[in-house]
This record gives sequence, C-alpha cells and structure tokens, in this order.
Amino acid sequence: MAELLGLGDECGEGASGASALAGSCLAGNRLNLDVYPDGCCRFLRLFEGRRGEVVQVEFLRLSANDRFLGTTLGILPHLKHLRSLVLKGGHARDEFGSCQRGSLTSLPPDVRNLKALTHLDLSFNSLSTLPSCILHLPSLRVLLVSHNNLVALPEDFGSLSKLTFFSAMKNQLKELPRSFGELAVLQELDLSENALEFLPEEIGNLHNCTEMDLSGNCLSNIPDSLANLKSLRRLHLHSNLLVTVPASLASLPDLSRLDLQNNLLRAIPAEIQTLPFVHLRGNPLGEREPSPQADESSARRLRRLFLAPGEDSFMVTSEGCKVVLACGIHFYFPPGAASDPLRIYFQTLTPDPQWVKLRHHDVLLSRVLELQPHGVKFQQEVQIWMPYTSPQTLHQREVVVRTFSGESWSDLRTKVEQKRKMKKHVAHCHVLHFSWFLVVSRLVQNECQVPTEGTLLFSSVDPNIKVTFPPGVTEETRSVKLQVLPVSPEEIEELTADPDCRASPLLYLSQDSLVDFLRPVRIQLPLPPGVTGLNLDRSRLHLLHGDLEGQTWDDITSQVVLEFTHLYAVFEVTHFSWYWLWYTTKKYIGGMVKKVYERLRMYQVNFIALQRKKDPEQVLLQCVPKHKVDAVLKKLQDRYRGPEPSDMVEMFEGEQFFAAFERGIHIDTDRPDCVDGRLSFIFYSHLKNMKEIYVTSPVDRKGQAVKGQVSFYRGAVPESIPEDASRRRKGPDSLWLATLPIKLPRLKPRWGENSGPLNGFSFPPLNLGNAESGYLTQANLLSIARRVGADWQNIGLNLGLTYQQIERIGYNNREDLHKQILDMLFSWAQQNSEDPDCVSKLITAMKESGRQDIADEVETIIELGRQKYRDSIRRVGLEQESSAEDSAIAMT
Repeated sequence: MAELLGLGDECGEGASGASALAGSCLAGNRLNLDVYPDGCCRFLRLFEGRRGEVVQVEFLRLSANDRFLGTTLGILPHLKHLRSLVLKGGHARDEFGSCQRGSLTSLPPDVRNLKALTHLDLSFNSLSTLPSCILHLPSLRVLLVSHNNLVALPEDFGSLSKLTFFSAMKNQLKELPRSFGELAVLQELDLSENALEFLPEEIGNLHNCTEMDLSGNCLSNIPDSLANLKSLRRLHLHSNLLVTVPASLASLPDLSRLDLQNNLLRAIPAEIQTLPFVHLRGNPLGEREPSPQADESSARRLRRLFLAPGEDSFMVTSEGCKVVLACGIHFYFPPGAASDPLRIYFQTLTPDPQWVKLRHHDVLLSRVLELQPHGVKFQQEVQIWMPYTSPQTLHQREVVVRTFSGESWSDLRTKVEQKRKMKKHVAHCHVLHFSWFLVVSRLVQNECQVPTEGTLLFSSVDPNIKVTFPPGVTEETRSVKLQVLPVSPEEIEELTADPDCRASPLLYLSQDSLVDFLRPVRIQLPLPPGVTGLNLDRSRLHLLHGDLEGQTWDDITSQVVLEFTHLYAVFEVTHFSWYWLWYTTKKYIGGMVKKVYERLRMYQVNFIALQRKKDPEQVLLQCVPKHKVDAVLKKLQDRYRGPEPSDMVEMFEGEQFFAAFERGIHIDTDRPDCVDGRLSFIFYSHLKNMKEIYVTSPVDRKGQAVKGQVSFYRGAVPESIPEDASRRRKGPDSLWLATLPIKLPRLKPRWGENSGPLNGFSFPPLNLGNAESGYLTQANLLSIARRVGADWQNIGLNLGLTYQQIERIGYNNREDLHKQILDMLFSWAQQNSEDPDCVSKLITAMKESGRQDIADEVETIIELGRQKYRDSIRRVGLEQESSAEDSAIAMT
C-alpha cells in the first residue's frame, strides 16, 4: 500500500477528508464512484481512512478512464464481500465527442478470490485477452466485456458454469471455443458486431438460452444444432453473410423474433418464410446466382442493407453492397472496393466550431458524419449521398461535401441531386478514404492550373471578372482559385447609410504556393453599378485590398496603375487576396469597408422562448433567422404558447451564444451542454438552433406563480471573425442579446399528498402484480430503492419513463439522491399499478440496466410469493389468500 502515501497531494484530499468522503460516497453496501472524475482517488482515500467499511462493500462502480485505476486494481481482492463490480470506460470523450475506451488491459490474478462476485462489467476498455482470473470466479452470473479488443475467448471458457448473461459485442472475435456449449444455464448471449466466421456445433447445447444476438458478423451459415435451443425466443442474425438457414429453426416452440435482414439469402425454406415474426429485408431473395460466363454488369446484383435507427455499423465484403442508414445517408461500395471483410462504424455528430472550421461566407447545411476506421483506403471509390438542408435563400453559391483528414479540411467534387419521392436534396461524392464529412454551401469556386506559358481564368458567377496570367508568370505549375461575392446596390446603401456609395462584386483569389508571381497578373473588375468610363470621377474611385482573413482593408488606389474602359477597371498585382472596387465621396474608407465586410457575414435573427401548453415546465428555446420566424411560430402555435419573439440581433455563422434562466427559474446544470449554469448554443443559419429543456423553481409554487425570464448572451465567436468584432463583444454590456419572460403557474396538488408521510414523500398503498405470481408492495419498493444508486435515470428510462419525467424528478429532488430514486420508482409504480405484467417489466428493466443483482432479488420475492400462494391453495382449497405481506419479507 505504499502507493497510497503520496495520494494526498495529487488528489487534493488529506487524511482528515476521508471521513467526509465516506459520508458522501458510501451508501450502505454500495459505492458508486464512476460519476466522479477523481473516483479512483476517492476510493483509495476511503480505503486508507475507512478500510473497515470499504471491505464490506458489495457493489462497486469505478471509471476505467481514471488515471489511478492501476493502483486501485490492487485493492480489489481485499473486498471479499463484493457481489457486483463495474470497471467501465467511456466516461471521457475526445475532441470529436466520441467515447474514449478505458485503460484496463488486465486484472490482478488475486481477483479470483472474490468468491461472492456475481456481476462483472468491463465494457469500453482495452482488453485484448480475457483475464484468466475471471474463469475462477465460481459465482459469476453476469459478464460484460463489450467494446474491447478481444480476438478470442479461452478454451476453458465453459468453466463459468453459473453464467446466465454474457455480452461481448463490438470486439474482434473470429471463433468461439467448443467449451462454449458447457454454459448450461446461459439465458442471454450478445456476440453482435464481431468477426465470427462460423459457430461450433456445441452452441446447440445452450438449452436455457432465451435470446441470442449474432448480428453484424461474418457468418455464411449457422449449425443445425441451433434448432435444439427450445427456450429460444429471439434470434438476431441480421447483417451477416448468410447464404442458407436451416429449416429446423421453424420448429422452435417459443421463437417470437427471427431477424435475417441484410444477408445474402437468395432462397428461404418455406417453413421459415411463412412465419409472421421473420424479418427478411435486404436479402437478394429470388435472384439467381451469377454464372461465371455472365457479363459483369448483369452478374453483379449488389445486396442492399437497410439499417435501423439503433444500429451503428455494417459489414462490407469484396462483393460490394448498397447501404441505407436510418438518417437518410446512402453508400455504394462497388465490388472490389474492400479486399477483405471490413466492418464500418458510423455516427452523426453535432458540429463543434472548435474543429469544424468554416471559411469566409460558408454556410453549414448538415450534421457531421463520422465513418470509421479512420484513414482506411479502398481499392475503388466509395460513393456517399448525404442529405442536407436546402439553401433556398442562398444564390450564386454551390454545395460541396467537405472532409477532414485529421489535420485539415478539404472540399470534394460534389454533385447535387434531388430525391423526387422524398423531395430531399442530397450531396453526392466519391471517396477513397473514411474520416469526417459534412455539407456546406460556399461561394462558387472557379479553379485552373497556371503553367509557365500562362492562362486565362474567368468567373462563372460574373463573366466580366477575369484574371490573365502572362507567359513566364511562374516557374512551376500552380493551382489558382477564384471566388466572387456579388453585392447589390441596395445592400451597400443599407449597410453604409449612404445612397451615393457603390461597390463592385467582391473578388477573392488564392493559390497553392507561398511564392509571389514572377510577373504581374492582370485583373479585370466591372465598375460599380451606375458608374461608366464616360461619367467616371477618378477621385471617387478606390481599390481596396483585404488580407486573407478580412481583418484589415487598405486603399491601394495610389499603389497600382488603374486602367479604365467603358465598363471595366483593370489593374495588375503579384500576390493574391481580397479585392474590392468602391465609388464614394469619402476619402478614408478602409474602416467603413471593414465594417461593411463584417456585416455581410452576419445574419439577422430573433430568439423565441415558448412553453408547452400541457406542460409549462417544458421550455423551447430557438434562434431563428428573421425571415423564418413567422413560419416557425405557425408550426408551433398548436402545442406551445409564449411571448413575442425578441428584437432582431445579428450573429455570425458558427457563433456561440448562451441562454440563462433567471429570477427564480432553474435548470439542470449537470447537462453536458451547460456552461457555468447557462445553456450553450451554436448558431448555424440553416440548421435548427433549438433545444427543449425542463425548468423548475426553488420558490414554493403551491401558493403563487413564478414570473422569471430567460436571457440570451453572446459567447465565443469563430476564429475567422475580424478582431474588432471580437473585441466589441468582450464588454459585459455588449454580451447581452435579449430577454424573454417565462412564467411557471401555481402547482396543483400531486397524487398521494394526502397520504401519510414516508421518507419525506407521500405515496398511496401499492400491490403490484397479482396473487398467483406474487406481489410487490410499498415496502418492497422502498427496499429496492436502497439498492439503486446513481444509475437510477437509466433504470427509469428502461422502465418506460420519458426523458422529461426523469429530468423533472431530478429537478424536484435535486439535493437528495434517495428522494430522486424513490420518486422515480413510485412514479412508475403508480402509472403501472393496473398492469398485471408490471413486475416482469421491472425485472427486465433491471437486467437491461445492468442490475442483475436487483433483478435476482425481485425474482426471489416473486418466487416466495408464488410459493406462499400455492401453499395457501393447498391449505384452504380454492380460496385465495394475499401473499403480499409474505413476499415483502424477502426484502427486509
């Protein structure tokens, strides 16, 4: 224990703090420390100061992303009473929002001495082999090792004779040991998204298995022995390479779901095809096998994969395929694109301006699509179709797919298409690599290669703009890009408040070389509207040059030779940047042009704050471009009410702003999008800048309503914004944007308020279930609540409570974890008190939440209730007796 001596300074806790830590973290026999960034440090301090209490802990949760995990592992064998151990990663995220795996690669050999351990969760870690000590845990019933790097399981894996639940999804398993069939009491098996190529015949010995998930593997067939699994209810085999399935699967008596979607099945046994619970979409049913002599174009009938909303990966083989994601994104993998079977992972992310770098006048039109493995190279181009928000108000622009290489963004050659049936716009591109992708609208870009003999470049937006490269302008061929931003006379007059100001289109030139041209390049710009060579007053004409970021604008009229025709101005330069021709009576216009350029990049917006009519605690906040406000309010008026939109303000594309609830209105500050108590937004003009949040108030609303408000404040601006614009936003007064009222009405009496007090709550009497299957009483739920910890929200969601209900419970009891748990359990119980299957749903929810321990205890209560019921029947004939009180004994 020498490692503990130096932890005081590193953890910021002295020995005197151990008592306080014990009081705040230890909850009976449970220690949930994965919710703390320094959870392992707290555990080490607790062990040092309160060893007697820690060694009695039965349920322990730690984060595998913690830097003190290695030291903590050495202490685990001392916890002889441990029944449930969770060492999961995924508690930290990288800069792109993806979960980071934990650092766990092994377990101490002495972990085998945890004889009471029944539940072990090592998900989201870096295990390449299963620690051998796990095979010596005699009581282990639940084992989760999903999201690791396992390539094989030990040959003697079947020695875990008491295992009832095993999940190894998202690993790299290629085969299973023959001893796998010795898991005689296994009930649920999840081996999805691995690399399994075949299954051993012994898998048919899992006679107690009720659910088996083998989806997302490389299986071409399955053994006939699966027909021996008479207890099987759900069999998931979608997204494999199956060419046949045994007809004997139709004889399984309890089977209620057979998922065979997205395979290579050309024919299905009639016995299976007629079953009502079989899912076959995405198979080439009825198609003939391609003959070797057939023309390649007719022989290659690619399989189509249709992925459901919950799926996040698919398998690609050398035969190719077409893939349709639930979000509308399409892929086409031609035959030979992947030489070996390859699993593709995908996710769509909210754009973060810290790494989604928009260029001048760019508009974001989609979320970010991440495709993994990053950097994978394909033998042939893969086609991607990405839906995007149609930029109906953006003219003389083009839509492109932009991709991130890990270091920089680049634009792909993109074709815009419109799906007639869905009336959606999609951006179509070809790639040889996978990384991050998004759709943007940019200024139309004309590009050419400039050789030593020179060339000519025109603008497709305004053909009157051209750039002439004379012979000898460069020693080596270089690439040149041209973009034009047309600016109407009305815009210039509005932005300058001067009707005599005129300006030409704004020209931007760039090149891929840092070296200036060897000879001057000749540029032709049209004269400002209303100005011709006949009426030109040269003293009023100014040529402005802006740096690459538009930070400074210099009048270079006197530094170049300006030539004029009837319609054009011509000048020569040796380096590229922004160029703008102005016609005005003002002499010093650099500052004015800089402000106009800044305003051209801003959007006029309004803020709205609406409350649900049926639930005023649900508040919808949105930042809407001015021209869309009326349409948005019309769509929301049936479900929401609220004040008029705010006054108009101006914002940049990609600018951050915050919403702060004030004057007695509170929100959950633990939300990931909450910064210093304020809700964070990023403004993108063509995306929905909207969030709906549950609010509450510390004020007693039984006697009065609460009249609060929500205020909007500026945050960080994009990096490419002019320095002056950023500086003007730093003062405290300039941060405020708008304020809108929020009113929370008086509260009506809640259910159970007239019942007797119970742990600070009032609940009506409860008897969940029925006499034959056994009851769960109020006392049972109170006992269950003592075993639930910080994962109560996950349990509540699995019980069927809505996110809004969970959020409201958290707010109403935000100072007391135990009251949050009680409110969650009894809210669910009250809603389901008339459902005879509610107890089985509770058991299922606990299992889905990873709380097999609680599920086992509830089953014990119910079994006791059944036994008491049967005894009463035998004792008094058919007269029933309530077993509710007897079943409650099991929890006390």
